[in-house]
Amino acid sequence: MIGVLLADDQALVRDGFRAIIDREPDLEVVGEAADGRVALDLCRRLRPDVVLMDIRMPELDGLEATRLLMARPDPPRVLVLTTFDRNDWVYEALKAGAGGFLLKDVRGSQLTEAIRTVAAGEVLLAPTITGRLIVDYLDRHGMPESSSLVDPLSAREHEVLRRIALGESNAEIATAMYLEVSTVKTYVNRLLTKLDLRDRTQAAIYAYEHGIVRPGHAAGK
Repeated sequence: MIGVLLADDQALVRDGFRAIIDREPDLEVVGEAADGRVALDLCRRLRPDVVLMDIRMPELDGLEATRLLMARPDPPRVLVLTTFDRNDWVYEALKAGAGGFLLKDVRGSQLTEAIRTVAAGEVLLAPTITGRLIVDYLDRHGMPESSSLVDPLSAREHEVLRRIALGESNAEIATAMYLEVSTVKTYVNRLLTKLDLRDRTQAAIYAYEHGIVRPGHAAGK
């Protein structure tokens, strides 16, 4: 069972998240917080697996609360949800140690899948955010020359890398490629090792840097 803590200053939003999460057999809401300080206290007492963290909250915002959580031993995974998709907040959330960043307009099925993905230790960005974030990164750092480092990848690993860059989760990749999720995880681990990358975010940046996928591409193209 994956225990989830809801941290959002709007009770209606928390009620909506609870209704979505509690209908899943493997997910359970273990607590709610209306501000960042309460969230920190509840995390200490309840030890959730995942925190759904809003950014704009009173007393202590979600970014600072995430930084403080990550400084603790054995912290929970943090999935940041917000109505705002500012690039600087995405960067700060990931820098703070968040395992994912989603907009609040996601469907219920996307939210529950994101919770499972983050709980499993993966980094997840909303597909609508991923492409824009990478474009912004490339604007800042430029497009490097193509590298031969992609050569060690098998055809399947190359396709998995492309789909990671498009913001797909392991479950979505598995469905699209007719694979088991466990097989996709193996491919992900292999390509990260071969390319000497830390996580999915670095993999996405690498794919855009080396022209494996371009801004505006769709997953099936």
